[in-house]
Amino acid sequence: MPEILSAAQARRAALAAQGFSRRRPTTTVASRHVHRTMDRLGVLQIDSVNVFARSHYMPMFSRLGAYDPALLDRICLSRTTHYVEYLAHEATFVPVDDWALWRFRMDDFRNRWADADSWTSQNARTLAWVTDELRARGPLRPAQLREDAPRERGTWWDWDDVKLALEHLWRTGDVAISGRRGFERVYALEEQVIPAEVRTRDVSRVAAIRELIRRAARSHGVATEADLADYYRIRDRAAIRRAIADLVDAGDLQPVRVRGWERAGRPIPAWLHRDAVLPRSIEASALLTPFDPVVWFRDRALRAFDLDYRIEIYVPAAKRRFGYYSLPVLVGDRIVARVDLKAERASSTLQVQSAWWEPQARPEDTEAIAGELALAASWQGLENISVSGWGDAADAVAGALHIRRGGVRRHVHDRERQA
Repeated sequence: MPEILSAAQARRAALAAQGFSRRRPTTTVASRHVHRTMDRLGVLQIDSVNVFARSHYMPMFSRLGAYDPALLDRICLSRTTHYVEYLAHEATFVPVDDWALWRFRMDDFRNRWADADSWTSQNARTLAWVTDELRARGPLRPAQLREDAPRERGTWWDWDDVKLALEHLWRTGDVAISGRRGFERVYALEEQVIPAEVRTRDVSRVAAIRELIRRAARSHGVATEADLADYYRIRDRAAIRRAIADLVDAGDLQPVRVRGWERAGRPIPAWLHRDAVLPRSIEASALLTPFDPVVWFRDRALRAFDLDYRIEIYVPAAKRRFGYYSLPVLVGDRIVARVDLKAERASSTLQVQSAWWEPQARPEDTEAIAGELALAASWQGLENISVSGWGDAADAVAGALHIRRGGVRRHVHDRERQA
C-alpha cells in the first residue's frame, strides 16, 4: 500500500470499506446480505424520525437497494440472538456477541452515578421495583410497567422516574432490549436476553478499546485519530493512542498521509487498515441517511467529501437552508447533492421538498439522482414523485424525472419494472 494517498483514493478506500464498491444484489435481498452489511458497518444507528424512512432502514437501502424492511425487523427488532441495542455510537444495533466489549462503557455509566447524592442513590427503591418486575414477569414494555405500577404518588414513585430507571439499567448493562413493538422498546433483565457464554466473557477495558479501534479502522478504510474515536464514541484519548500504537505494531494499521487532510497547514496523521482496498473507481449511487457512518461525523464528512452537513430538524422552518431532514446523495466517490424527502402516504407521493447541489457535483449526476429517487419511491411503495421549487438542483432533478418543477410524475412502479 502507498504511504501517501490522494484525496480521491482516500474517498474510494472509505466507500469500499463501507460496502459501496460491491454491486447491489440482483436477486431478492436476503438475511445473508443484511448480515454481511452489518459486518462491514459494525453498528446501525437507530433514529425515530420517520418523515421518509427511519434511519436504521436507510443504510441497507443505500447499499443493497430496495428490500423488504420487514426483513430488518425480523433480524434486529424481534427477539433474536444476532443483534441487540446499545450505546455503541448513539443508540445502535450491535452484534449480541459484542456485549462484553461494552462492559467498560457500562462500568463508566455505573461509576458516574455512584455518588450518594446521585439520582440512582436517591431512587434506589424505584430501581429495585423495576428490576423485580422484570425478573418476575420477563420482558416488558414501559406501558406494561405503567399499568401495574404502584398507585401512590408519594416521594418515591413517579412515572418519569420509572422511565429513567429503565434507561439507567440499560446503560449499566443490568437490563437489555429484547426487541421492539412498533417503535416502543421491550426491556428485560440482561440474563433474559444475552446468552450466558457472552454475558460472562471477560474483556478488559484496554482489550475492548483496542478491538473497537481496530473495527473502526476496518469500517473506515482510512481514518484519523478523531475518526476512529468517533465511530464508537470513545473519549479516552490516551487509550485510543495506545490502541493505535498496538495495532500498528501488530500490522493491523499502516500510517499514511492523505493529501488535503490538513490542519493549520500541517498533515493530519492517518492510518490505513490492512484490509483496505483502493479501487480505481466507485460505481455506486445512493441516498444516505444523516446517520450513515459515511457522513455521521461532521469533521470527516467535510474533510473527505467536502460535505458541510448539519441536520436542521431543530432549526425553525424559516431559517432552514436545506430542509428538515435532507439526505446526502452519493454518486461515484462524490457527495453531489442533498435532497429533503417526505413520504406523503395519503397521496402515495415521494415529495422532494428541496434539492441542492454540492461542490463536487457534475451535470451528468442528475440521471443518477433521479434513478435513486425513483428507486426510493418504489421501495417505500409510493406511486408518485413531486419536486418542489426549493433549491438550486430542483430544476435539474425535475427535468431528469421528466416532470415540471412543482408537478408530479406518476406510475413510479411501472417505470421501475421497465428499467
